Amino acid sequence: MQHDRVAVVEAALDDALAEGTTALPGVTLAPTDRLTGRSELTAVQALELFTDQVTSRALDVAARRLKADGLAHYTISSAGHEDDAVLGALLRPTDPCFLHYRSGGLMVARARHTPDRDPVWDTLLSLCASAEDPASGGRHKVWGSPTAWVPPQTSTIASHLPKAVGAAFTIGRSGRTGAPLPIPGDSVVMCSFGDASANHATALTAINAARYARRRGNPVPILFVCEDNGVGISVDTPSRWIASTFSHLPGLRYVHAAGDLDEVWAATDAAIDGARSRRGPVFLHLETVRLWGHAGSDAEHAYRDLEQIEATEARDPLLRTARQLLATGAATPRQLRTIVADVRARVAELAPRAAARPKLTSVTAVVASLAPGDGPEGEAATRAAAATEVAGDVRAASFGGTLPEAAATATRRTLAAHVGAALHDELLRRPEALVFGQDVGAKGGVYGVTRGLQARFGADRVFDTLLDETTILGVAQGTGLLGQLPIPEIQYLAYLHNALDQLRGEACSTSFFSAGRYRSPMVVRIAGLAYQKGFGGHFHNDDSIGALRDIPGLILAVPSRGDDAARMLRGAVAMAAAHGRVVAFLEPIALYHERDLYEPGDERWLTTYPDVDEVCLPGEVGVWDPDATDVLLVTYGNGVRMSLRAARRLAAEGVRCRVLDLRWLNPLPVAALAAHARDCAAVVVVDECRTTAGGIADAVVAHLAEAGVRLPLRSVRAHDSYVPLGPAADLVLVQEDDIVAAVRALP
Repeated sequence: MQHDRVAVVEAALDDALAEGTTALPGVTLAPTDRLTGRSELTAVQALELFTDQVTSRALDVAARRLKADGLAHYTISSAGHEDDAVLGALLRPTDPCFLHYRSGGLMVARARHTPDRDPVWDTLLSLCASAEDPASGGRHKVWGSPTAWVPPQTSTIASHLPKAVGAAFTIGRSGRTGAPLPIPGDSVVMCSFGDASANHATALTAINAARYARRRGNPVPILFVCEDNGVGISVDTPSRWIASTFSHLPGLRYVHAAGDLDEVWAATDAAIDGARSRRGPVFLHLETVRLWGHAGSDAEHAYRDLEQIEATEARDPLLRTARQLLATGAATPRQLRTIVADVRARVAELAPRAAARPKLTSVTAVVASLAPGDGPEGEAATRAAAATEVAGDVRAASFGGTLPEAAATATRRTLAAHVGAALHDELLRRPEALVFGQDVGAKGGVYGVTRGLQARFGADRVFDTLLDETTILGVAQGTGLLGQLPIPEIQYLAYLHNALDQLRGEACSTSFFSAGRYRSPMVVRIAGLAYQKGFGGHFHNDDSIGALRDIPGLILAVPSRGDDAARMLRGAVAMAAAHGRVVAFLEPIALYHERDLYEPGDERWLTTYPDVDEVCLPGEVGVWDPDATDVLLVTYGNGVRMSLRAARRLAAEGVRCRVLDLRWLNPLPVAALAAHARDCAAVVVVDECRTTAGGIADAVVAHLAEAGVRLPLRSVRAHDSYVPLGPAADLVLVQEDDIVAAVRALP
């Protein structure tokens, strides 16, 4: 039935343009004449928009035909949404656009600003998943342009809105941080989404964040465009729901766009001008219709009767635009028929050629943009980036007398002190670096790690955000896309799960779905893991990292000592700067201020701050007692300190243990792991995270088995439980005694 309705809609347009079906006025408009007195839209601009709308529609028809022939893979169309071509015409090519999937009209119209690309050919390549697709390189059907500031999105539930707010926030701060932007300072950000997605928590979060930032006095030039077709797949949106929900919000200007093309033009022009001139958020409510169901596979007749479907088809924007062009004298039926015929013929000619273009044919090609910078050349570039001269005359060596331990140990300090010092030096080294999050400014973080940084570098580079992890990561993505180097802080690992899709579905997919042309560089500092005494419970002691290790392209770093933390943080920032990598830097809370290793007062967990050119990169591990060959204890984070204590006890029994600190948990340092395992008689994995998919024990054992390491293997892991409050935590977490017992139990 869907194919039949496509033919019906096509025929309706042809009938409307048939000779003699429309009475023409007595005058003909000149190209520069205004179409009507209701807007500044001229006759020639209206004719161009009609051409763009027809082009978008022809591509939607081609998508269905290619799919039916087994040559294409995507049929979520823009049919009925073609009025968004007005946005493509009115926005500047330097106004970043974060689009949802029904943006064909916009993309075709925007291409008039960037004539270096052919929107028809590019869209067909994308539909056919060709490796030559300039948006994603054949990885997905996405709207994107490497030259027109359209970062490809796969967002279907408005998960791209937080990064759009982050980009607008960054534009609003242009000139305040010392790092230039790649676009003009008067640019606006546009993001589009549907009426169903407007209900999603991510959309509401983003709109709230923009209003909040504006209320705090920060310019946020963003245009939220809700393309309201009245239905989400099969569920109707209540009448006036979008208007009643968003038209009254303080700090958000609401503009309604509906009616003929000139009326949509006038409303859209006012909305864009409002965002650009007021430097604040504007909500454009664009009325649309949805033709042919949600997607090619959607059987719309299962939930809509024929009368409803025909009523929707009667509101086809192409019909409405054609009738207005004819009624105003802006065009003749012959002109419009020629446009339609030419566009359809060109799309029909190019479609099979696009289907024949090369596809991705290897795993290497598919994942090439997931991990930029891998390999010897990438490592050299990372080390060069890390060795960039630290500017300024106040370095970490003379900074940081703000933590309790600093006064007594001027050179040998804790993990927290070294992380703060490393952040200080990176802010000196890189004018584009920003540190932000909840409480990181004047307070200096819950644990004092960022204390003193705002006083040293100012509130434009070290600043507090609202209490919302989705917004924090959205700001990070927006700033990163516009050339900054964000180092956001998530206060606790347990809180990250509220916003995990901003890493999984958005930040880490940016490079993948844009073939590396757009990147979201960031180093996300996360206070996490367990063993925090006298405070917490689950929300402040989260012992699960499985969700992070599951994200393609994400680098996961877990330092255990202060000197390691400084070197690894430098490496993480350098990877973000040189290759656009997304790094999760997980800092063990319980080790922040730990001073001692074996006995109280021995201060053997304090370390000296490493020279500013020392860096640690993925694959580089830490090794204690490298000559020991009885047992290899493989661990990370809190497990390193526990394993060293256990190894001392076991040494008294005649068992010597080599302790391997993995440091990098994604990707795992498998080469070093296998090499050290082969030197030893047995392996025990000390994984402080949960037994079932919470940590790294499964992966370590699997890698050793596949590497042919045939040794006795055991693992010590936490129980599958949330971390309870108080001493009960010791019942479910890995303890030093557990490690000793596991080694004793080896054959």
